[in-house]
Amino acid sequence: MESEKRLSTKIDATVPTAARMYDHYLGGKDNYAVDRAACEELDKVVPSTRALALNNRRFLQRVVRTLAGEHGIRQFLDHGSGLPTQDNVHQVAQGIDPASRVVYVDNDPMVLVHGRALLEQNERTAVIQADLRETDQIFSHPDTQRLIDFSQPVAVLFNSVFHCIPDSDTEGPLSVIARVVEQLVPGSFLVMCQLVSEDPEVRKFVTDFMDQATQGHWGRVREQKDVAEWFAGMEILDPGLVEVSTWRPDSEVAPRQLTQEWIEFGGVGRLL
Repeated sequence: MESEKRLSTKIDATVPTAARMYDHYLGGKDNYAVDRAACEELDKVVPSTRALALNNRRFLQRVVRTLAGEHGIRQFLDHGSGLPTQDNVHQVAQGIDPASRVVYVDNDPMVLVHGRALLEQNERTAVIQADLRETDQIFSHPDTQRLIDFSQPVAVLFNSVFHCIPDSDTEGPLSVIARVVEQLVPGSFLVMCQLVSEDPEVRKFVTDFMDQATQGHWGRVREQKDVAEWFAGMEILDPGLVEVSTWRPDSEVAPRQLTQEWIEFGGVGRLL
């Protein structure tokens, strides 16, 4: 596959990655000193990041449970899935129906190694290494074709990942979404959220810091209005586009962001 050939299969422990930093924030062990150091520096300006990451993960679990349990979705395509942790998409979906199928997509070689080891005995789940912008290659990948029937509704997940790619006429979020929508049938869902801030100084600091730390593997922190544009033409499930900890919360017990300098913002859209 062309996109896989362009991606590195070597794990570089000298450069932070968003996936490993996220893993550290979630309390995982699949990260390096360089990732933890980057998190420490980031926390100096945006100290709410750990709570934000935990709430984002819980949002993903609630969304999958809602789509599988209330809307009968049995196919999930998870872009930028990150390192495996507890209650992954396939565990939540297959807990509702063991026949549910899940394809994880990530460009980080460490995700590929750990994910394939974890899922070796799960025939209804696969992990592929690809850039989330390579829509045609992802949708035509043999594992995707084996597990996903695109003549039936699919839930496509872009959970906390679009801030990792810059704006572009051909490869920015709006272009990626348009290409994905073209291949889905009505009744499919898109789950999309990303880091946003209404403070221009926060947006600039985090964007510049992460771009430098990851050596260019970053896009930008956006505003709420940017995320709203992604859902144009879709039916947005209640409660709409929100800070993700407030999307159908299970209870009032959740990590609290002590500061609101940035938030994870998004929701779920259904194709009409």
